Amino acid sequence: MLCLGVEATAHTLGVGIFDETQILADARSVYKPEKGKGIHPLEAAQHHEHVRDDILACALHDAGLALSDIDVIAYAKGPGLPPCLRVGCTLAKELATKVSKPLIAVNHPVAHIEIGRFLTKCNDPVVLYVSGGNTQVISYANGRYRVFGETLDISVGNAIDVFIRRTTGESPGGPAMERLAAGGSYVELPYVVKGMDLSFSGILTAALKKHSDGTSLNGVCYSFQETCYAMLVEVTERALAHLNKSEVLVTGGVAASSRLNEMMAIMCEARGAIAHACPKEYSGDNGAMVAVTGLLAYTHGQQPEEPHAADFDARWRVDQADASWIDGVK
Repeated sequence: MLCLGVEATAHTLGVGIFDETQILADARSVYKPEKGKGIHPLEAAQHHEHVRDDILACALHDAGLALSDIDVIAYAKGPGLPPCLRVGCTLAKELATKVSKPLIAVNHPVAHIEIGRFLTKCNDPVVLYVSGGNTQVISYANGRYRVFGETLDISVGNAIDVFIRRTTGESPGGPAMERLAAGGSYVELPYVVKGMDLSFSGILTAALKKHSDGTSLNGVCYSFQETCYAMLVEVTERALAHLNKSEVLVTGGVAASSRLNEMMAIMCEARGAIAHACPKEYSGDNGAMVAVTGLLAYTHGQQPEEPHAADFDARWRVDQADASWIDGVK
């Protein structure tokens, strides 16, 4: 069975194709704002409209398939930026109508988890989902992925992006911060963990002030990275102990950070657990993760959407989406 997935929740328009055993195609185009600026939702949506047909054609070509070969169409329903979500939803509705195939709505965070589980072969992990829009500690319980801790303000990915954008103009921020952190020395920044929740707005403000006061950019980047990642590892370790689980999966765009994965692996080794990281090429937004999750959902009984009535939901949380395929629960 073949599933085509459409991703358009933020800066990426992606189309992926999955056949139950392997990813056959992963075509994508990323909207790049002007230097020093963040994502403008309407501009990102215009980018997605412009590239959607070419990306679709590229995915089908890479897989060696025609649209009529596809059995299921899936799309990222949310959460995300409404103008971008509308483009992805519209494309998926058009495709499902054109070939008269089932249309499956996919939760974006669940898709990040499922492609990580598929590629790493982990089973029942504590998930650290870290990206430009999200920071959550998640694990499966009773039919759904549940949130055991999350940011109280901005995400860690957003904090990193904003700091780098304001100091160097580069985007995205993660690779630049990791590069600049090399050779830096520690300066004190706020460490804010409140039970299982975290806050990153204060550390962003303090880091920007340190830099404006003359502290070296290398030192601030090193300290920013070490502090944020230590906070993330702390709450992940607490969830691992509380849930008595033996695996951790780091997924989302920030999962591409080698330093975060190194710190997580050290913690897991000390606890006798196994650390998994979603491979870098699939840690960011992509259509393949939507295809993987859409096929799981469809083959485990999720009811298809009616194309004329299908819509997006910009606030659809991970713990509001059913995950009926875990442990055979339906």
